[in-house]
Amino acid sequence: MDKTWLGIGCGVAAGALWGLVFLAPELAREFTPLQLAAGRYLAYGLFAALLVVPRWRTLSATLGRAEWWALVWLSLLGNILYYVLLASAVQLGGMAMTSLVIGFLPVAVTIIGSRDHDAVPFRKLLPSLLLGAAGILCIGWQSLGGDGTGLRVAEVTGLFCAVGALISWTTYAVSNSRWLARLHHVSAHDWSLLTGLVTGAQALLLAIPAFVAGPLLMGGDSHDVGGWLHFVAVASGVAILASIVGNALWNRMSRLLPLTLVGQMILFETLFALLYGFLWEQRLPTVIECAAIAFVIGSVLASASAHRPKPSTPNSEASDAEGKPVSA
Repeated sequence: MDKTWLGIGCGVAAGALWGLVFLAPELAREFTPLQLAAGRYLAYGLFAALLVVPRWRTLSATLGRAEWWALVWLSLLGNILYYVLLASAVQLGGMAMTSLVIGFLPVAVTIIGSRDHDAVPFRKLLPSLLLGAAGILCIGWQSLGGDGTGLRVAEVTGLFCAVGALISWTTYAVSNSRWLARLHHVSAHDWSLLTGLVTGAQALLLAIPAFVAGPLLMGGDSHDVGGWLHFVAVASGVAILASIVGNALWNRMSRLLPLTLVGQMILFETLFALLYGFLWEQRLPTVIECAAIAFVIGSVLASASAHRPKPSTPNSEASDAEGKPVSA
């Protein structure tokens, strides 16, 4: 299979698993987003540690100080900070505004990737970007639902949180892709597990305000044993499916696709989140939502077409006796 389409398949699968994250707050509504974040990443760190232990000596010997600092930075940006900012934006500004701002992730990543060496020219990416932007606007328009109220202080704060989340994940996506391109001696799966290990350590610090300070300020913890077991099941399920398997697929995709196409793959998280939402609400998508899905699919296909290699010519395939191309 062509590596471009294999990479796209990995990106679609990662988006399908990442979309499950949006169901977690519905499945464990009685718990706060901070508790869900801490629980998810504690479970992610635990499972990652169990999988890393057998190869720890060999794997750790291949990493230097720069790689460990990169893992700390990427874990903070792509997991802890991003999720906290996203949850705050939803609570303060609502799902409509947050989804509209975060929906521009593919455009932001693709524009940055277009500056890379040997990247596809921006003009060839324009049709894909326009289709992606149209899909994002459809999703945002559907979410806004004709709300004409003005911005208040809480909504402005939520907007800044959403922009912060956008910057955080854009920086993570670009930096993670470039680190994977450098680390030929570390597999994408191992890099994902190491990210989970570091994120788990960071989640230990997040757990203090989430499970101790927060409930005390709110007047105590009212969850029974059954509620906590349900919470552990949800957090563990999200950690395994979204964080471990989803991140491994994403890292595999990042090594198969150029950064400009990697940016388009983020759209599938939004797409699958919408599909899961339809199933949860037991309804069919509206006309605008169907248009958004069509634009998303068209955007990825247009970007894949822009990255398709040109047909080789007899002159370009010619080589000298040493196997080097004749033409420069």
